Amino acid sequence: MSAAQRAVAQDWERLRLLAIEAMECAYAPYSRFKVGAAALVDDGRLVSGCNVENAGYGVTLCAECGMVSELVRTGGGRLTAFACVDARGEPCAPCGRCRQLLSEHAAPGMELAMPGGIMTIDEVLPERFTREALAAAQQPAPVHQEARP
Repeated sequence: MSAAQRAVAQDWERLRLLAIEAMECAYAPYSRFKVGAAALVDDGRLVSGCNVENAGYGVTLCAECGMVSELVRTGGGRLTAFACVDARGEPCAPCGRCRQLLSEHAAPGMELAMPGGIMTIDEVLPERFTREALAAAQQPAPVHQEARP
């Protein structure tokens, strides 16, 4: 293994350990499914979050939500690498909603540690809805003039 490969492996292990640390703080009294998430930001910071359940299940916050909240609270930036773990410390795939949330804050080519290996944001959420699509949809509609007799 080259020095560069060792450095990348150490970064993934550092993210996994931070995600485990976050998972240990999770509040999951209903499902008992604790999740932790961690990411590397383009400025070198690390951010993390855990899931927080609620008796009204629809109000439950995924770990990725807490992590993105910390990202924004600590200065924003773009996520370059992401890891999510379950209570066993094993990689856990983000749900569809969280993939969309991650994509909003992702650097181009952001990598995710998925159960099947490392994947990019484009691979886990192809054809995603973006701010560019929203901006295009908000353009004024063309004015149609009625034909004159």
